[in-house]
Amino acid sequence: MTKFFNLLILSLFCVLIKTQAQPAIPGTQPYGTVDKADLELTSCDFEKDANAEMLFEKGDLYFTGDLTSITEEIHKRIKIFNDNGKDEANIKIPYYSADRLEFITGIQAETINLVDGKIEITKLDKKLIYTKGLDKETSEISFTMPNVKPGSIIEYKYNWNTTFFVDFPDWYFQEKIPVRYNELSTSIPDVFYFRLIPHLHEPYVKIKSSTDARSLMDDGQSYQYVLNNETKAVANVHSLSDEPFMSSFKDNVESFRYQLVSIRPIGGFQKNFSETWAKVGGHLIDSEDFGGQLNRKLDGEEVIIAKAKTFKTDDEKIAYVFNEVKNTMKWNERDSWGTDDGTSRSWINKTGNSTEINLILYHLLKKTGVEVYPMVVSTRDHGKVDPFFTSLMQFNRGVVYVPVDSAKQYILDASGKYNMYNETPDNLLNSSGLYVDKQKNKYDIIRLKRITPVKEAILINAEIKPGGKLVGNAQLSCISYNRIDAINKYKTDGEKKYTEFLQNGDNALKITSLKMQNMEMDSLPLIQNIDFNADMAGSDENYIYLNSNLFTPFKLNPFLRENRLTNIDFAYPRTYSIIGMYKMPAGYKTDALPKNVSMEMPDKSFTFRRIVGEQEGTILIRYTISYNVAEYSKDHYPDMYEFFKKMYEMLNEQIVLKKA
Repeated sequence: MTKFFNLLILSLFCVLIKTQAQPAIPGTQPYGTVDKADLELTSCDFEKDANAEMLFEKGDLYFTGDLTSITEEIHKRIKIFNDNGKDEANIKIPYYSADRLEFITGIQAETINLVDGKIEITKLDKKLIYTKGLDKETSEISFTMPNVKPGSIIEYKYNWNTTFFVDFPDWYFQEKIPVRYNELSTSIPDVFYFRLIPHLHEPYVKIKSSTDARSLMDDGQSYQYVLNNETKAVANVHSLSDEPFMSSFKDNVESFRYQLVSIRPIGGFQKNFSETWAKVGGHLIDSEDFGGQLNRKLDGEEVIIAKAKTFKTDDEKIAYVFNEVKNTMKWNERDSWGTDDGTSRSWINKTGNSTEINLILYHLLKKTGVEVYPMVVSTRDHGKVDPFFTSLMQFNRGVVYVPVDSAKQYILDASGKYNMYNETPDNLLNSSGLYVDKQKNKYDIIRLKRITPVKEAILINAEIKPGGKLVGNAQLSCISYNRIDAINKYKTDGEKKYTEFLQNGDNALKITSLKMQNMEMDSLPLIQNIDFNADMAGSDENYIYLNSNLFTPFKLNPFLRENRLTNIDFAYPRTYSIIGMYKMPAGYKTDALPKNVSMEMPDKSFTFRRIVGEQEGTILIRYTISYNVAEYSKDHYPDMYEFFKKMYEMLNEQIVLKKA
């Protein structure tokens, strides 16, 4: 008996230890109720360097009793750790205000501080809540929390409301600051069927569901329906900060998205709301802000159309009209799938949003006889188009689609001053576009992708001087997006700043001359001829140390973090050829020469080759670097991290010369 009793005590003790070892699951609190421990908190437990932390975010989404509108009650509480975290006190709440389809009510906000051991609450003066229209469709409510300092807790709550059932809001479980706890509760009548599209990898710390029988009175008659209740929560979610070569925040955030599939009206027949791309295309054509603008006459259009018709080939016509529109119109930095002022007025004012500019382009090209179609797309910062989520809200820009042949297509966007007619803008790549052909009643979604690599060549010819001075010239030859980026930067920043950009923060490198060739010839590579000199660090009268990584985009490794939260998006495949020829000074010989290397990823997504040799007093070194993929999954990032670490070490491996 004694032995059994001792074993029982030991088992209970082990269970108690195991229970105590489990971390407490955080949760929410009522508005205005705060723990003193949270006010004394000095850092985030799971992300120590965070400037602020979302202590909790809670959403309660439900339908009003008459089932005519949706309300979502949102409550957020944030801890400010330092001065850098005070930006979280600037609150902005955007919403779709056109036709009052969405509206915000019930705003409450307060700042909570611990002063001499006592809790002090400062409420937001409602006179400091501002509403402004962003455009004809969207508005924004903004306010700044009062009395915010390191150590403060800010909290605010509001109700988001809509009468548009299709407009079921997305929910983000992740923010740009760490989130200790995030909970979403939904109560959806079975009258509505929404398809949940999850993008969530975090484990649930809370999940529960239930149903309630409800009734609705209509014209004196009672109708029965079932309310489906569901609550899901996650905890300790790391911040989603910007990472090199990531796509949009929206593409990567832990989130839920809902799509209305059908409605079963009480007392009526089920209505299917599951959209097809054909239906979405039909909405575009029927919209006054898109389809209604396609045939609008433009002031003085006859001159451009007549000139375009004098060209023999479609490519010549497209290039001419594209440049006419691009150089005439000024983009007002506004993106929308529809027009604001309309094409006719925008043409007169010579300014417009991206869709207005491109529908003007479409109209003029159509009049010249070129086969063109209007298309809607999504820019990279707006997020990639999900082909299985048939919603017009995924798009934020109108462009022009030209099917050249079965193997080639043009996506024209004249809102960018340095865009080329025969290159799909890189901020549209790796997504999809929806084009509309009203005449054939065809509405199709196509993938926007570049398959062939964009090439850049760098040729350096230099002489090494005794004492560690390098004097020579470099020639940079680039096409496609590299050409566009270089010209954009040169013309926007000016030659002085562009020269500093080429020096890439290397104070020992001096550019004495820069000449740009073929800037106005889209069909030719951009050639940059550079004369330079450089002091080679560490060199003395006996040794010279040469780093041949000059004028390349590989100065600093962008993948220094061992862990990554987002997928990688390079936009397009790319290949770099770097050749250096360095004449050695008399009386010196090579003491250390990098070895020839050939390295590639197991899946051949990235390759790196280096060939080094010495011939008649000249050192020859050649690098070939290829990114054979445009996109790379974060799941395979550890392999990529190791590859880039080794590649950058080899790129910066020095050549050592010794005095004979």
